[in-house]
Amino acid sequence: MLAVVVHDHVKIATLGSSTAGVAWTEVEMRDASDAGLAGEVEQRLGEAGLRPSTTSAETELDRLLRPAAPRRRRPTGKRVKPGTAGAALVDYLAAHVDRLAAEDLRARRGEEDSVHQLRVAARRMRSALQSYRRLLDRERTDPVVDGLRELARALAPARDAEVLHARIRDGLAGLEPELLLGPVQAQVTRHYGRVESEAAAAVLSTLDGDDYARLRRDLDELLQRPPLTKRAARPARKELPAHVARAARRLSRAVTVAVDETASADDRDLAVHDARKAGKRLRYATEVARPAVGKDAKRFSKELKGFQDALGEHQDTVVAREALRDLAAQAHGEGENGFAFGVLHGRDAARAAEIEARLPGLWATAWRPRNRRWLG
Repeated sequence: MLAVVVHDHVKIATLGSSTAGVAWTEVEMRDASDAGLAGEVEQRLGEAGLRPSTTSAETELDRLLRPAAPRRRRPTGKRVKPGTAGAALVDYLAAHVDRLAAEDLRARRGEEDSVHQLRVAARRMRSALQSYRRLLDRERTDPVVDGLRELARALAPARDAEVLHARIRDGLAGLEPELLLGPVQAQVTRHYGRVESEAAAAVLSTLDGDDYARLRRDLDELLQRPPLTKRAARPARKELPAHVARAARRLSRAVTVAVDETASADDRDLAVHDARKAGKRLRYATEVARPAVGKDAKRFSKELKGFQDALGEHQDTVVAREALRDLAAQAHGEGENGFAFGVLHGRDAARAAEIEARLPGLWATAWRPRNRRWLG
């Protein structure tokens, strides 16, 4: 065999509304030193209308797979008037549909933090659709909310495994050597290597699935024909704060339970988790309003950050303690020593108690009247 000639035709189909295609011919010479043969092949290919490429096939494929530049979507139905509540909401959703598309590709490539950012984009859109549901025709948006919720759930195991592995690995690395009884680091590496591999496969299966493709089409349709109600035509500066206020009251009710010192440990863990979810929903609702409201919304988000960070850290300790119990039981079942996992469990329990003690003060600071005066 003197040479191998391969003609590739590649078609890239997005999950939106566009496709791209390219074709190229590759020639692989078996004897690179035979300049005469190479010249003859090049001449014959030129006669067939082919021209030498300035880039490799790999480079061209990488270009095709690169995220497309965010496109400015123009609604095909009734025009959305700038400055209205509906326009603010549609702009926010459009930005995160583009973010979802970009993180989709990164997740398929297995890039670091991509699954987390994919979930965040989905969560932001879901929260916006829920918090501002009175501006929308829910007959069209409720299925999208359900699809975004299911996407976040499907991606959760991969993100949880990533976070837990890093947390436990770093925790073990910080222990005194005399507390590391048995091959605990090897056990953690072995366990999460398997878990993360399975979770990564599940992520790809989700992104290749029909439900996800349908969700992406529904999101594009939502932007092309926004299902806005008459209320969405009101000025954003006047309308949006009322929706943020509703999310704020939801958080306030959740915090009342979370700071109840008479509740059991399990009940408080659940209450703090509920407050954390309500806090995220409030934060995302505020993000929608920030361009229209300005510095008041920005200050509100900033003042809430310390409280929300504490809620997030508390939830991390809850999830980590459950994982540490499982690892300790696994070590015991394999005839190894799970003492180090118990040490980390105790430290996380102490950290959770410390956070719970700080929550009332953090909440009092975040919930000062001057921070929420703009909510009406």
